[in-house]
This record gives sequence, structure tokens and C-alpha cells, in this order.
Amino acid sequence: MTFNILWLQAGSCGGCTMAALTAQDRGMLAALKPFDVNVLWHPALSLESGQEAVAILQNVLDGKVVVDALCVEGSVLRGPHGSGKFQMMPGTERSMAAWIKDLAQQARYVIAVGTCSAFGGLPMAGGNPTDACGLQYEGDAAGGLLGREFVSKEGMPVINVAGCAPHPDWITETLSLLAAGRLTRERLDVRARPRFFADHLAHHGCSRNEYYEFKASASQFSQLGCMMENMGCKATQAVGDCNLRSWNGAKGGCPDAGFPCIACTSPGFETPKGSFQETSKRAGIPVGLPVDMPKAWFMALAALSKSATPKRVLNNAASDHVVVPPARENES
Repeated sequence: MTFNILWLQAGSCGGCTMAALTAQDRGMLAALKPFDVNVLWHPALSLESGQEAVAILQNVLDGKVVVDALCVEGSVLRGPHGSGKFQMMPGTERSMAAWIKDLAQQARYVIAVGTCSAFGGLPMAGGNPTDACGLQYEGDAAGGLLGREFVSKEGMPVINVAGCAPHPDWITETLSLLAAGRLTRERLDVRARPRFFADHLAHHGCSRNEYYEFKASASQFSQLGCMMENMGCKATQAVGDCNLRSWNGAKGGCPDAGFPCIACTSPGFETPKGSFQETSKRAGIPVGLPVDMPKAWFMALAALSKSATPKRVLNNAASDHVVVPPARENES
């Protein structure tokens, strides 16, 4: 049976669509083809525009066409004064917020694609002048556009495929699991993120883990060391299996590209306590530590690790390439 998806772009940079286009190195449409997924309309992929596109949306509202999954990319802009007029749907006299609210009532499932749509994201940063929010969250607080109690026709809350941008496989796997009837409420975490990626930490699979184990830290970009102590990396606290998957045909996520994890799958990531690229500290101790480990244990383990750091690891951590190779057996 065909599984119809309808994709809308709210207050968005378009990055989530760009991610989806790289899914499995062949694009979202090709990746979803085996699951009989049909795209009713997507603003960047569909030929229909103007009144042709509006007619598709209206047919869904009128119940003439079934929408299995409503995918929304970007924050919902509710301002000014709750009117939603900061973002009007082109060709109509209605706000995007109003369209989303009505279409969500017709959908079997509603999917927030990206952290902006899930929790509000970057448009909420600073003074939030557009009164941006997520579909069912406003930062860490349940609510958002649709409200805390909203469930779709299948009895599911908004499914939050968080990330800025989310890994493309997270988007296609969520849609394919829904098409196969295999994504249930029990398979979502406490913030309604699919557990197939949310049960992991971005730290898992990080190529810098040896440096983390010995607390051999980088102090500037291009160095190989762990970026937690000095450079703001939050991979030990951020959900996501992004370092266990390939990106654009290559291995790993942000740390492999030389950039710290900024916990983009979490609500409120857009307003860190300090710079994105600098670790916030109190009395010289990073504020953000692994959440499931007592602070005293972490500090004791860190002190022990630093006292036992091999010279090879210490030297390589402060370099942009391996300067001291591992010792080989039977080598003096």
C-alpha cells in the first residue's frame, strides 16, 4: 500500500532537505522507493507550484487525499502577536502555522524534521523576535504549536527527528519504519526521538576516543586531541549515533571533520552557556560532564587517566598529524 508523505518548510534554512537529498548516497526518494513511499508534495522536489501546490494541500484538508506522514522542516513562526504573519503560505491568505495546525489533524503521523521543527532551534535564539517554536515543544517545555496533548490519527505524538541537520538516514529510516508499521510509541525516547538513534551518544564511535580516555586534549583547531576539555565538545552528553554512520560517503560526524559536537539533537542547543567552541568551566572543571556518571567519579578517573597518559598520545593530541606512532611488539 502506498505511503503518502507531505513535506512543508516552515522557518527553515533548508538544511534538512539538503541532508535528505544525500540519504544513502542516492537521495531520499531512491532510498524510500522500496517502501512504496509517495511524495504528495515537497517544496524543493515537486513540480507543482503556486495554486497547483495549494490544491494538493486543500485536497488533504478536505479528506480527498490521505496523508500518512506530514513532515515539517523548520520552526513555526507564531509572531507577530500570535498571528503567524511572519510566514504566510505563498498563494494563500493563511499563515504557515495555520496550515500546519490544520494539516496535522489529518495526518496519520506528524514528523518534525530537524531540531528547529522539534524544539524551536536556532530561530528561538536570542530574544526570539518571531515567537518561534517547535511543533510540540518550545525548547525543553512540552507545548509548542500543537500542544502537549496532541496525538496524530494513529495516536502518536509528534515524532522528533532532531538534529541540525539530522543525519539523512534518520529521516529515511523513520519514514520507512512508519511505512512498514514498525515504529511505535515505545520506540521513542522521552522527547519523542526515535530510539534507533536516540539510544546512542554522539561520543560512541568518535575517532578521538583514545584521547578522551587519557584526557589528552586539543587546545586549538586541527589538533587531534579530545575536544571536550577546552573546545566545547558535548558528544558525551548529546544523543545520536552520528559517529557510527557515514556522512556523504565518508566516516563519522562533526569531530571527524575537526569540529566539536554542539549537541544539536538537544533542545536549547542554540543558546549554550558560552561560546560554541569553548568549554564552559567552573573552578577549572568543565560544566558539561557525562550525565550518567557521578561528578566525583569522573574527576577521579580523569586525574588517574592524565597521570597515565602515554607520551605518544600526549604528543599526538597537540599535533595535526600522528607524530609518534604506536610501539610495535618486538621493537625496541
